[in-house]
Amino acid sequence: MAAEGTSTTTLLDLPDKYRVFLHLEPPSISWRHGKPPTYGIVNQLFEEGRTKEWPKGSLEETVQNAVKSWEMELSHKIKLQDFNTINPRKFKLFVNGREGLSGEETLRIGSYNAFLKSPLPEEFQYYKAEEETFESSHEAFRSCFPRGFAWEVIEVYSPPPLIAFKFRHWGFFEGPFKSHSPTGELVEFYGLATLKVDEALKVEEAEVYYDPAELFGGLLKGKITASESQSKENVKEDLAASVGCPFFKPKE
Repeated sequence: MAAEGTSTTTLLDLPDKYRVFLHLEPPSISWRHGKPPTYGIVNQLFEEGRTKEWPKGSLEETVQNAVKSWEMELSHKIKLQDFNTINPRKFKLFVNGREGLSGEETLRIGSYNAFLKSPLPEEFQYYKAEEETFESSHEAFRSCFPRGFAWEVIEVYSPPPLIAFKFRHWGFFEGPFKSHSPTGELVEFYGLATLKVDEALKVEEAEVYYDPAELFGGLLKGKITASESQSKENVKEDLAASVGCPFFKPKE
């Protein structure tokens, strides 16, 4: 449920059939990049790679499009009061049982950092959300998934006011991720979520459960670049030398 990705090719000037709010926004909306986003490339990835095609007007299609619209607003709108998909006063996001984030907190740090925070000790974190900004996190995933990061509903288990569903998130690792070279392979993960909605079907609480290792297992398969590998080796040598490690032998 992180950002799906946008592009600026001429493909994408067509109306977006998955994010209806995108074409109903008043001119007063403040967009993060100065204008509404376009999603043609990731929509193509979605249509080519989805495993389900839901009937028009079905609960599954409604939930799928609502989440896509929420992602669009979270990634591209600056003001929480401009959101159509959530109740700004009540909204809370809970990920993997962690403490809930308010709408303002989620908007400030961005979807990637909200979903990828880790309770692990820092030395075991493969992504350090606290060190990333909204912009740097989005840039990292735009880089590794140049065609976007598609999202689909796999199954809906219950109707409003407490919607429970299973989802799939996927992309192709075709650009660098941090110090890891692209593999070109499919990277995907599955998760479960619930949405508590009000009478107007605006989300008051969202709970999401998934395993981040499914995502990073694919991204960390990429070979580490030579410069980064040498840097890590130098750090190891410096550390061993500083503590007088008897097994440390400087390179000749």
